[in-house]
Parts: sequence; C-alpha cells; structure tokens
Amino acid sequence: MIEHSTGRRWKILGRGYAGAVVGTLLLSFSWVVTAGAHDVSNMGGMEMGDQADGGMGDMDMHDSHLDHGHMKNMALHMTWSDAIPANAADQARADELVATLKKALDRYKDYRVAEADGYKPFHPEFKNQAMVHFTKWSYAIKAQFTFNPSEPTSLLYKPTPGGGYELIGAMYTAPKRWSEQDLNARVPLSVARWHKHVNICFPGKGVDPSAVDWTRFGPSGSIATEQDCDTAGGRFYPTLFGWMVHVYPWETNLQQVWAH
Repeated sequence: MIEHSTGRRWKILGRGYAGAVVGTLLLSFSWVVTAGAHDVSNMGGMEMGDQADGGMGDMDMHDSHLDHGHMKNMALHMTWSDAIPANAADQARADELVATLKKALDRYKDYRVAEADGYKPFHPEFKNQAMVHFTKWSYAIKAQFTFNPSEPTSLLYKPTPGGGYELIGAMYTAPKRWSEQDLNARVPLSVARWHKHVNICFPGKGVDPSAVDWTRFGPSGSIATEQDCDTAGGRFYPTLFGWMVHVYPWETNLQQVWAH
C-alpha cells in the first residue's frame, strides 16, 4: 500500500524545521563526501566493483554510492534490514513501484532537466566519484512523512566523459526511527534490503579536512565506537541520515534492480 500525503501533515514541518533538517543533512553529507573523495583518490586502479576480503556479505558493485575506498571497514558502519521470504504479492508490489519510477525518471535522463527541477549534485568538483547523488531536499523532507514512488529523494548518475551524467537509478529514503515493518510497507523486504550508515566518527569542529586521517575517520574509517571517537577528539554519530534503498529500474537482471 502506498502512503498518501495530506496537507495537514505537510504543514507541520514549517519553514524553521525544514531549514534545520536540510542544514543538518547538508553538513553531515559534506563530511561524508569529503571522506569519500579522499578514499577514491587513493584507490589507484581499483575498480569500484572489486570486493575487499571479508566483511562484504551480500554487497555488490552498486555499493559504491559513497565511494568507500577502505571497503574492509564498511561493515563497521552499515546496518541492513533483514530479508524476508519471497512471495508473489511482494514481487507484484515491487514491480509496480519500478514501473512507476521508470515513468517518473524518463525525463531526468537529461541531468539538466533534473537540475532545473531542483535535484542538485553533491560536490561535482570531485571528479573521481563512481556515482553522483542528485538530491532534492524537499523530497527528502517529505519522505520523512509520506511516500510517493514518483518522487525519489535522490537520482543516481554515473559520470560520463566530457562532464555529463548518465542516469542509472534512484534512491528512496525513510526515517531512521522506523521499524522493519514500516520499511516493508514502503518497499517490500523480500525484494529489497534497506540500509543505514551507523557508528561514524567525524573529525572535531574546525579541523581542516585535508589534514584528516580518513583511514580512521568518516564512513569508511576504522573508528566505530563512541569511546574511540572521543579519544581521537572526534564527533560520534550513532546513526547518520535515515534508512535508504537504491533501485536500478533499467537493470535486466531482476536481482540487480534492488541491489544494495
């Protein structure tokens, strides 16, 4: 069942609350992208689809959305929804979501149209990103309260030679407080696994990002406890952002459509 927005629920946000949410997300994501850009710059000839030994579980080539160079630490900072047994009803619901999304995304194959509609890329100056999120913050806020499969929080683009972008997918989001039952009502857990970024230590305020040891800090750093983060003079976030799920509607392999 798809949730429907109501005017009264939307109005409870208010400009002040919306601004605070956006500001927090922008600040946090700035640190994430900075860390990711550093990781990518040190990856050499490694392909984003390569898997480090151990700790990768069911993760695959699509798990590069934050460009984590130090993949061996990724398991320290990710939590996943549990899969439930497949069933025909869930698959039909997922197929309906994908069909709806495909129709909505068609116009955004031209990334300039997406930008004109309010989707903005994060740090496009980082040229080594394997995937760039174009995020629409009004949709990010709405997703905290309601779900419209035609309005994904982010569009996922692959950079192309010459400075362009190829649309490859989208990302839905949900509140970090949600239970798996809530997530299943939005996108069935028998088809997709939602994820959250957890236990992340960012450097202290005022620290020059270029001077940070990103093998220790950030979404792929070795620090994963509040105690170790405090000792290192950092700022600890038990959960960063909320739940997220990627969808690649043009994949011909059904197992890759809702890849992590």
